[in-house]
Amino acid sequence: MFVKKNYSLKRLLQFSWMHLTWLTLWGSLVLVLHNIFHDTFWISIPWLPISVIGTAVAFYVGFKNNSAYDRLWEARKIWGGIVNTSRMWGSVSKSYVGNTFRKENASDSILYEETRTLIHRQIAWLYTLREQLLKPTPWEHISSENKHMRRYAKLRRKGAIGQFDSEKIEELLKPLVKNGEGQLVCHAPNSATKLIDLQSQHLKRLRDEDLIDDFRHMEMQNLLNEFYTLQGKCERIKNYPLPRQYASISFYFVGLFIFLLPFGMLPLFDELGHELVWLSVPFTTLIGWVFIMMELVGDYSENPFEGLPNDIPMLSLCRTIEIDLRAMLDETDLPPRIEAVDGVLM
Repeated sequence: MFVKKNYSLKRLLQFSWMHLTWLTLWGSLVLVLHNIFHDTFWISIPWLPISVIGTAVAFYVGFKNNSAYDRLWEARKIWGGIVNTSRMWGSVSKSYVGNTFRKENASDSILYEETRTLIHRQIAWLYTLREQLLKPTPWEHISSENKHMRRYAKLRRKGAIGQFDSEKIEELLKPLVKNGEGQLVCHAPNSATKLIDLQSQHLKRLRDEDLIDDFRHMEMQNLLNEFYTLQGKCERIKNYPLPRQYASISFYFVGLFIFLLPFGMLPLFDELGHELVWLSVPFTTLIGWVFIMMELVGDYSENPFEGLPNDIPMLSLCRTIEIDLRAMLDETDLPPRIEAVDGVLM
């Protein structure tokens, strides 16, 4: 997530310089051809049909951007629910597990260990879910081989923007789960689902040992059901893309508009004087760049779990929850909060 007030001009140019280059080259090529064939053969396209196409494209791209933003904002609301429900889980785990319903009291160390296991397993679920959501799908940018995406993939691997390497998830789970659960979780078809199932089985054992009663068991199981719901919502966004007919056709429409644009700009500036016809190049570049940027804003917003700079800051949220839950256990060796690097919070 980009956390500065505004994009800097430098960052904007880093993101779009390639498009500015080919737009300038395209406008210049049409200008050169116009100067060569102006007196013999040249087709001038009236501005009215081009403007109609541009208006239609703007509406279409606006619809796509609204849909992409809805996916991004829904993903953030889901993770907000994960934050709140995780805090509830820590609170009830600490307050519900006790000797109230036992004939023979368990020691404080046993009660603390039961609570600690429940809370640490929840922390493990957070990072496991994040790791699963970062796995690339065929339609995401991170799966492409262009230079821009290779740079982001390299940053992710090196942790240069504050990310964990997903290949080290087993090492991350070691201090959080015990009794061989780490291997069991890592080899499960859906590791995050397995962790919630282990939590459910743990609650069953606590009920059998009268460390919780039926009501508390039901309340804690409802929280686990809510985690299932939140995880399912994340997986729906991750595994079901923005319909490709909307995502792809807008790209072609923008390309068509930009292809026709210099053919309509040239006659307009030629009417002002043949010596001013060169102004069609910067204006073609400027108008084309605006449409390209509108398209890219939606394109880079539709998949909020890629791990790119504009996506949901899942690592920061996981760390925030981890600190809160460990503090509930009165742990003092708390991990540091995730800080933004170069204006990007991951």
